[in-house]
Amino acid sequence: MSATDRTVLRRRAWWPGTYYPAVHIVIMGCGRVGAALAHQLAPLDHTLSVIDQDEVAFRRLGDDLSGATVTGIGFDRETLIEAGIERAGAFAAVSSGDNSNIISARVARETFGVRRVVARIYDPKRAEVYERLGIPTVATVPWTSARLLKAVLGETTAEAWRDPSGAVALVAVSPHEGWIGRSITDFEAATGARAALFTRFGAGQLPLPATLIQSGDLLHMLATDDRRQPLHEIAGRPPQAGE
Repeated sequence: MSATDRTVLRRRAWWPGTYYPAVHIVIMGCGRVGAALAHQLAPLDHTLSVIDQDEVAFRRLGDDLSGATVTGIGFDRETLIEAGIERAGAFAAVSSGDNSNIISARVARETFGVRRVVARIYDPKRAEVYERLGIPTVATVPWTSARLLKAVLGETTAEAWRDPSGAVALVAVSPHEGWIGRSITDFEAATGARAALFTRFGAGQLPLPATLIQSGDLLHMLATDDRRQPLHEIAGRPPQAGE
């Protein structure tokens, strides 16, 4: 089967009761991350194109993976057009080079008007800059270190989500019984984190300014990495004077 004929034929629901309209997705970079992303997207009702400078890299996709492969430079206009960028609904730049990723991401967004664009960035400082340009980035180091931390410390970190830049995480904490009867607003002020929701008797609820912490509550807090340790320390002890 030729590269241009290898279109997605399989269909599978991603989440029961939820419909995701089919789009064409272009992936720039066929390293481990790009290949893994392609394999995750392949069973869904989308069409795929994968770009890489090294034709040998496409071996990571295997013979059975549907989708087109294009050999070329990821930010080259003709290469992108061959990969179907003009009809793409999403573009992921996940090669091993920061410069290549961000240039190709900007070309996809600014030249071809692709709505959903993400770039993999190794340098967290660069990631912050590109976030300000409106291009979501995945900062490899924070993402990896957070998961290493979870593996080392166990489920006590309970990280459920991290934003694309790797700067903010959603973590779950069970407040010390000394916090029972205190407001979630007080807990936010003491920890420097923000409550996104809380789970009570197995049901998720949105906190209100007057919501009081009850026994057994699980608070799902949004926190930057510098507030993670204080968050868990404060959650593990009774409130102190002034909190």
